[in-house]
Amino acid sequence: MGTRAGARGAVVTATAVVCGIVSLVVPGVAHADPADPAPRSDKRLEEVAKEVNRLYRKAEAATEAYNQARGESRKQSKEIVRIARAVVDAQKRMDRLKAQAGALARAQYRGGSLPAEAQLLLRSDPEEFFRDAGTVRKSHQATKGLISSLSTTQRDLDRYAKSANEQWKKLEKNRKRKADAKKKVKARLAEAKELESQLRDEELERLRELEREAARKAQAKWIGSGVLDDAGGEASKQGRKAIAYATRQIGKDYEWGAEGPRTYDCSGLTSQAWLAAGRGIPRTSQEQWRQLPRVDIEDMRPGDLIIYHRDASHVGMYVGDGTIVHAPRPGRQVTLAGAGSMEILGVVRPDK
Repeated sequence: MGTRAGARGAVVTATAVVCGIVSLVVPGVAHADPADPAPRSDKRLEEVAKEVNRLYRKAEAATEAYNQARGESRKQSKEIVRIARAVVDAQKRMDRLKAQAGALARAQYRGGSLPAEAQLLLRSDPEEFFRDAGTVRKSHQATKGLISSLSTTQRDLDRYAKSANEQWKKLEKNRKRKADAKKKVKARLAEAKELESQLRDEELERLRELEREAARKAQAKWIGSGVLDDAGGEASKQGRKAIAYATRQIGKDYEWGAEGPRTYDCSGLTSQAWLAAGRGIPRTSQEQWRQLPRVDIEDMRPGDLIIYHRDASHVGMYVGDGTIVHAPRPGRQVTLAGAGSMEILGVVRPDK
């Protein structure tokens, strides 16, 4: 009896092992990993895409705030250096004037206790009187000029001190703004990367395809509106140089806060492209929108900058045929894209 039971147990065990082996080697026989969730639907991926884009948009807005604060800090640092040099020059001038005043006081002391006017009246020789009268007049003018110079130089020193103090306050304020913006950039990028890390490779690829589909639809709708029907302007000489620079950067990585030559953010690319063309423009997309001359979309020409989103947080360079070159976002490279694939705020022209 015991022998039969042992035999049956051995058969059951052997059968289980064989079934296990078959399930591994025979196609179509597999077991799902209960920890591996079902693939997300396109609708869910679209929701993920919206959230990822929202986070990257916030990161880009914070990047432009960082760039603005950094640019202003640089200007203020240069201004502080200029003020410091002016203070040194004014202090040297003050030292010379004080030395002259001291020499004048010593000369008057050696001349006796009577004022120059009283000594002049005591002259008995008329010729000597008139000769000395001219000397006294010149002395008075020199003294008056010396006192005026001393007062002016002192006012300069006081003004420089006040200006330096104001610049230091602005510098510290912008340093804080820059630090806060940097934290926001890193936080938003970390959130976006964490969200993307939860997707499997095939889901990431499908997410990219959904993004491309959305961009194609937006571009087709924009072109279909007829907005470019009358747009046929040619690039200026500087515009062609800017386009040539920007398109040479295609394939280089996006990096927030970067302005080349190895990596770029969106406004770093456009500002450096126009600088290479011989025209300096503001560093950030917001300042490019605020300071540069605006043109209607119907009148835009290659080399113009298209500003995107209501907060002017993104910028690309128009290269013609409804296309821009731009640095999209972290994880992407400088590339060509449809000019109407994003929400257009307006167009500016650096060389108008």
